[in-house]
Amino acid sequence: MASLTGMGVWVEKEPAAGAGSPPAGEGTAGRMRPLYIVWAAVLLGAVVLLVVQSADPAVLRGLGSAAEAFLTWASLALVVLALVCEFVDASLGMGYGTTLTPVLLLLGFQPLEIVPAVLLSQLLSGITGGLLHHGAGNVSFRRGSRHLHVAGVLVACSVVGAWPAALVAAQVPTWALKAGIGVLVLGVGVVMMATLGRTCTFSWPRIAGLGLVAAFSKAVSGGGYGPIVVGGQVVCGLEPKSAVGITSLAEGITCTVGVAAYALTTGIDARVALPLVIGAMVSVPLAVQSVKAVPTKGLRVAIGLLTLVLGGATLLKLAL
Repeated sequence: MASLTGMGVWVEKEPAAGAGSPPAGEGTAGRMRPLYIVWAAVLLGAVVLLVVQSADPAVLRGLGSAAEAFLTWASLALVVLALVCEFVDASLGMGYGTTLTPVLLLLGFQPLEIVPAVLLSQLLSGITGGLLHHGAGNVSFRRGSRHLHVAGVLVACSVVGAWPAALVAAQVPTWALKAGIGVLVLGVGVVMMATLGRTCTFSWPRIAGLGLVAAFSKAVSGGGYGPIVVGGQVVCGLEPKSAVGITSLAEGITCTVGVAAYALTTGIDARVALPLVIGAMVSVPLAVQSVKAVPTKGLRVAIGLLTLVLGGATLLKLAL
């Protein structure tokens, strides 16, 4: 459990031996079972909705024809793209929207088709991923835990940071915004790689500032949230596995605001959103287990390298 000392320092207390342990016969599998039931229900629901949406009344009379309608090349391509991008995102805490959005633009989809669909798939896969990371022991969202408080601070800062971002985005050239984000992400990667093997001191002010900056980046450019939040948390003293789980949950919850806004205004195109939801949801358990299996140092190196790549790619794209 966790508490605040009189000096204002957060102390994470380990439970006594045997305290809080699962009942006999109930290990990780027992904790994960309810979460996987929810995951399977969401995934199955998305598949059924896609089949129904893709088929006309005549096709719905035959299951074989409905399955054929679902397995169109366009839908299958979206499922695979979302699966790959979400696997990277749920494993390293970054890269889903940053990678998927430009790819879909190149394939001919329109921004108003892409953004709401990406947000919806990230909402479902992010929250599910955060809960599965908790069940697997990569992060702890127990009541009163530091990780739960960090996620709450990041979500709150994401909401607060979006307001000034909207005002600034209207006044500053797009290239300047993207350049600033690229430099920031690249800087986080450099700091991560430079501090390998060092133990960083945890700081609540740094976490709050991190959430505000990441939310600002997300609001003005649609990207940069994952690299800044995951890398920043590691630099602020959190374990890489915990940082990935916290980011999944925080970003998923944050996406609810955008999804609600699009649902009430432009709407969400099911032809794009449902395949993305299916692909993203399929990849989540695989990514969670990969994070559990990878050594902490190896995961930190992978996060640092990907952060460097994403920051460098953002600046290179502006230069070309």
